[in-house]
Amino acid sequence: MTSELPALNLQRFAKDHPERQQALAELRDVARSLGFFYLEGHGLPQARIDEIIALSRKFFTLPIADKLDIEMVRSPYFRGYNRAGLEHTRGKQDWREQVDFGSDRPPQDVTAGDPPWKRLVGPNQFPAALPELKPVINAWIADVTAIGIRIIEAFAEALGQAPDVFAPIYEAGPNQLLKIIRYPGRDQTETDQGVGAHKDSGFVTILLQDVVSGLQVDDGQGGWIDARPRKGTFVINVGELLEMASNGFLRANIHRVVTPPAGSDRLSVAFFLGANLSATVPVLTLPDDLQAQVRGLTQDPLNPLFSEVGRNFLKSRLRSHPDVAAVHHADLVAEQKRIEAAKLAETA
Repeated sequence: MTSELPALNLQRFAKDHPERQQALAELRDVARSLGFFYLEGHGLPQARIDEIIALSRKFFTLPIADKLDIEMVRSPYFRGYNRAGLEHTRGKQDWREQVDFGSDRPPQDVTAGDPPWKRLVGPNQFPAALPELKPVINAWIADVTAIGIRIIEAFAEALGQAPDVFAPIYEAGPNQLLKIIRYPGRDQTETDQGVGAHKDSGFVTILLQDVVSGLQVDDGQGGWIDARPRKGTFVINVGELLEMASNGFLRANIHRVVTPPAGSDRLSVAFFLGANLSATVPVLTLPDDLQAQVRGLTQDPLNPLFSEVGRNFLKSRLRSHPDVAAVHHADLVAEQKRIEAAKLAETA
């Protein structure tokens, strides 16, 4: 049984690198088994990493009134600040305070008959008390999006595809979600659930950890692997979109975050890169040797998957933030439950 995540270097996927084919094979093997790895050689300087960590910590030390000025419940687009205990995973409270930033775009004109996910398109909220945060967040989203696309292209080639095979479903504007997160110590929470066990829904997640551990990855044998922080690296994991596109050849693995010890806290910056909300996930035709290893999708009766990207993301937002859903999207909540029940009936 492995006791730690493997590490891969992004530079080895460059077209002229002598180890490129070996690197693609390693990526394919890791993504098929654990679905998690450390990423080295990503090109972002340590000064940039230190800057976003420092500003994130500075935000969380603001007076509560300043943080609540951008409380998520004010935003129909699910952007802004959440106090610890207000986000839910599988119906249980997650003990973390956080700020969500998304693809910062003008709101859509939504009319009767439009897909409901259009309601998710809109602007971010930034704290007036910390104006220097906005340019750093926007630059970070752009940089990790570029890294994420390089990783997606490597995944495509590892699956025997052209590197741009996924471009049609993200080039019109990928779905971007960035969270700056603080997990308070056990003396300030009601349970050990920093974030409950779950999978991520997009292409890939690019996670920056500070110095305190907490992320754990399902080892497939009834235990958990501690993804301890490594300076200068990201933790990368496969999302459900890649699992769906590969018909289960790649694995979106279960993971969780446990509350840090009393008297401490944990800081992280998590970026989730997805497809355009208007897209439908294609199922790739894999080479014969890979096709023979296809496992099909894992089915979770509490989290049915939809091939429509916008529908999946909307489902996630409504379930994770019931307070925001109740204020801004009460009409969608009952409809979402009906759709999920129908989807479950199809797979029963």
